[in-house]
Amino acid sequence: MPDTDVFYTALALLSFFFLIKVSTRLKLSRAKHPSVRGHSKWARRIAKWVPYFSYDEEAFFSSDEAPVAVVNQRKKGFKQLSESLICHSPKSTGFYASLEDSVSDVRFTNLYRVPYPYRNYLGQHIKPASIVTESSGVMLKDLDGRCGVDLSGSYGVNVFGYDFYKSCLKKGFENAQNLGPVLGPYHPIIKNNVEELKRISGLDEVSFHMSGTEAVMQAVRLARYHTGKRYLVRFCGAYHGWWDGVQPGIGNQRKTNDVYTLRDMSECTLSILRTRRDIACVLVNPLQGLHPNSDASSDAMLVNSERAAAFDKTAYSEWLQKLQQVCKERSIVLIFDEVFTGFRLSHKGAQGFFAVQADLVTYGKTVGGGLPVGVLCGRHHLMQRFKEDRPANVSFARGTFNSHPYVMTSMDAFLQALQTAEIQRSYQVLEQVWNDRVQQMNQALKEANVPVKMVNLSSILTVLYTQPSRYNWMYQYYLREEGILLSWIGTGRLIMSHNFTDEEFAEVIKHFVSAGLKMKKDGWWWQHSALTNKWIKRRMLKDMVKSVSAKRLVQEAKR
Repeated sequence: MPDTDVFYTALALLSFFFLIKVSTRLKLSRAKHPSVRGHSKWARRIAKWVPYFSYDEEAFFSSDEAPVAVVNQRKKGFKQLSESLICHSPKSTGFYASLEDSVSDVRFTNLYRVPYPYRNYLGQHIKPASIVTESSGVMLKDLDGRCGVDLSGSYGVNVFGYDFYKSCLKKGFENAQNLGPVLGPYHPIIKNNVEELKRISGLDEVSFHMSGTEAVMQAVRLARYHTGKRYLVRFCGAYHGWWDGVQPGIGNQRKTNDVYTLRDMSECTLSILRTRRDIACVLVNPLQGLHPNSDASSDAMLVNSERAAAFDKTAYSEWLQKLQQVCKERSIVLIFDEVFTGFRLSHKGAQGFFAVQADLVTYGKTVGGGLPVGVLCGRHHLMQRFKEDRPANVSFARGTFNSHPYVMTSMDAFLQALQTAEIQRSYQVLEQVWNDRVQQMNQALKEANVPVKMVNLSSILTVLYTQPSRYNWMYQYYLREEGILLSWIGTGRLIMSHNFTDEEFAEVIKHFVSAGLKMKKDGWWWQHSALTNKWIKRRMLKDMVKSVSAKRLVQEAKR
């Protein structure tokens, strides 16, 4: 064959393979969500470019260009709110402030409660305290003896009410007191837990860990070990713990090149799973059914009123069932991360709620009966940590405090209580109860003309705002004044324990309406035809550019 023929043949082959590579890459790009959340590496790059700027006192109250009368109204209301919050809990406020220089979590949460341009001025006048000494029913008591209604849910731990978990802890400590904190050997009660978890999960084996993050780490490690494949698929916006292997975007400083972040509820994603050969596992957080392809809502990101959420059980169930079928066809390990949702949705967890069977399931938080724990349940062939024909090829995972006797006995108390007739009956009406309650709350808010509405996934609620505003994040502080205790992310996620009675929830509704009316009266929800969500975003960008330019001018003047 002439040299020219060899050249053109090689060129044709290279072009062919190049086109295949480009086509494959484009297909993967289409399966990603178009937002920066769907492009983790770009999200990290952009996050590094975002400059800090801060509003002074005047801009703090007028960043939406409200008229002078409204600004003065806000200043007066803000002063009254600040004084009221300090007056209610002076000891708790002072104690919490004393921790700020020594506990990094306190400093972080204090700064990330509201959009960052507002935090300096706000922090000088309002210092929320999260110091509590006692729980009872749905209430928490602080250092000053003031009681508040808990809507934080202890990050998802509190499903059945704090008194329930106190009972689990008491039984657990009584059953383990003769052994004490002996580590290594198992307390015999571990057998009860294993059999119950196998029955609940529908899987064959169990391993215990110290946190949900650890359980997810082990699930992913085992999936890669047994499939011999590299990539993990996670869905846009989903949280699976703070391990960098499942957090490829903002918050992770390590380069992560073995994770695909794809679009939730998308045929393009299913197509990727059907055609690629490098995917070890798909990781699902069932909570995403409430806000597919979006991060967990936080008031720190509440720059306007575009926060969105909606739950369609039928649609999300159908999606998960399609996903299960594709994973089965392609021998991809399907992992359900139920650390947060746990037994909040049904007595068989999210698998039972959505009628899906995963290959590996992680639990945590509530299943420890009030103590820290992570659990992994899985199929026999996936849980094995060694290869019989390759004795040195192992998947190692241990932990000093795994299967701690007090955790095991408290877990047993939780799992036994889970099967009681009372709790089983409560699950039968759970969805309807919470859907009805949220409907009642929305009706009350609408009748009071408060621009707020709720969306829920069972007893997990998200607050949405129905008119454009730059100050929706202030609502959390008016709720606090009303005696409503939220987690540090504010109104983005309310986690209600199942022991709320109808009467207690009616009181919560009253507090939400009252807080909304006060906030409205103080002028924070002032409206104007030009005040749109689009205008707010543009104004935020304009303020940022203006601030950066001013800083550069100052720096140049100093030179």
